[in-house]
Amino acid sequence: MTTQKNERQKYVEVNNLKKHFKVGRNAYLRAVDDVSFYIYKGETFGLVGESGCGKSTTGRTIIRLYDATAGEVLIDGVNVHAKKSRAELKDLNKKVQMIFQDPYASLNPRMTVKDIIAEGIDVHNIAKSKKERDERVYHLLETVGLNREHANRYPHEFSGGQRQRIGIARALAVDPEFIICDEPISALDVSIQAQVVNLLEKLQKERGLTYLFIAHDLSMVKHISDRVGVMYLGKMTEVAESDELYDNPLHPYTQALLSAIPVPDPDYERTRERIILEGDVPSPVNPPSGCRFRTRCPFATEVCAQVTPRWTEQRKDHWVACHLYDDEYKGNFNR
Repeated sequence: MTTQKNERQKYVEVNNLKKHFKVGRNAYLRAVDDVSFYIYKGETFGLVGESGCGKSTTGRTIIRLYDATAGEVLIDGVNVHAKKSRAELKDLNKKVQMIFQDPYASLNPRMTVKDIIAEGIDVHNIAKSKKERDERVYHLLETVGLNREHANRYPHEFSGGQRQRIGIARALAVDPEFIICDEPISALDVSIQAQVVNLLEKLQKERGLTYLFIAHDLSMVKHISDRVGVMYLGKMTEVAESDELYDNPLHPYTQALLSAIPVPDPDYERTRERIILEGDVPSPVNPPSGCRFRTRCPFATEVCAQVTPRWTEQRKDHWVACHLYDDEYKGNFNR
């Protein structure tokens, strides 16, 4: 965790972001629905939630792999979705890069590792000669823990962990400031996951990088993140600093997620209370009215179906969207 609290500058600002996909004549899948958060320069912001909650779509919309349905994304003060010209988009792509979830699918099997890593170097005319291009690729390979001898091989000749390192080298090739890590370790063996996370932390310290780290491994997110946001069915439910969120979870959904993390203490593990959520996640095509989580929440009342929860700051920099903590409605609950 690299952020200095007394020098914080908001580098990424996501304001009321929406991304809806048309899935029928009058039906829309609300993958991201009015999400807001910010990321300080030089920090890692973890984004967690169940599969299908909209985490990856949020990341892809931020980097403009998807156009936003509504809302805005500011990166270093510039509105990403207001950029129109090819030159403006090229400048954005140099500043913002992405590490993808599947190292098997994200690398072109017909290209050598050298050409995969150098693609961004070529597009942005970073190298002045072939020799400089090659030396830059070799340096990047060594930076991520591979050898220059690997440059002329093809992706199928590498393990999953090695392929992800190639993906990281590709992202670093254009000297970005902000990297979106879209579940970069979920497809890897557990023994390799820690190596990749340690590499990301090392690179952040050396290069002053800002990360959005998307994952559903809550223990790993706590390890790498300065602050964490929790999503459920396209909505942000809670945001806080990492230790604060894990020590004092407020939203019932966050509490349920954290109760599922195994604890390396057999005595405590046998006696601690697990929160088991009943029912399935509703469809994002037809989400519940009011609070999205109410159909699975043990505290839900009529007001939860009628009114969408608003953001309230319960502690310093600890925000939650839940009627349990809203002065206007919390008297309706018996806990």
